[in-house]
Amino acid sequence: MSDQISNSDSGPSPLPGNSSQTLVLASGSQTRKQLLTQAGLSLLCDPPAIDEEEIKLGLKAANATARQVAETLAELKAQRISRRHPGAFVAGGDQMLACQDRWFDKPKNLEEVKAHLQALSGKTHSLETAVAVVRDGQRLWHHNTVARLTVRPLSPAFIDAYVAEVGDRALTSVGGYQLEGPGVQLFSRIEGDFFTILGLPLLPLLAFLRENGFLMK
Repeated sequence: MSDQISNSDSGPSPLPGNSSQTLVLASGSQTRKQLLTQAGLSLLCDPPAIDEEEIKLGLKAANATARQVAETLAELKAQRISRRHPGAFVAGGDQMLACQDRWFDKPKNLEEVKAHLQALSGKTHSLETAVAVVRDGQRLWHHNTVARLTVRPLSPAFIDAYVAEVGDRALTSVGGYQLEGPGVQLFSRIEGDFFTILGLPLLPLLAFLRENGFLMK
């Protein structure tokens, strides 16, 4: 959900009658870009350069929850990029995977993918997803949402076969899975909005943009 992309947008044209404004996305996520362009928005992608690992460590030391971390990072990303785009709406997003008080980051290699799946096997984890919109350094709006996913008991043989099939795609998402692919076979139960799982509370964001004249009502 976080493949790095260029700043240029090759998505569909904005819907007729929508605002001519361009939304700035403070993210390098291919999935977030696709969700917004396929929804008909004119989009400029400008990923921020921040040390997320250091920020997470500091927030964890301060006893922040996964939800608070996602919200903080989403706003921080938008704030950083807002300085480069005066007057523009800048959206930042973040997602945290938490399971039994443990936070999971994107796996660094395929062996770590296997370890993460073994740790999640037979358990329910939460995906805390946040989005914030900033203009000229001021937060205009934010939204948090959560999805809960139960991983069925996974055999070592299945984990090996899954990782062999998906390969490096597993390194682009927390948990090592994409629900829109073979990763759906990992689960016995899913509760929550599909867009939340993909990493962006899309419908609340679109509603905010409509209410603020960015999109046609």
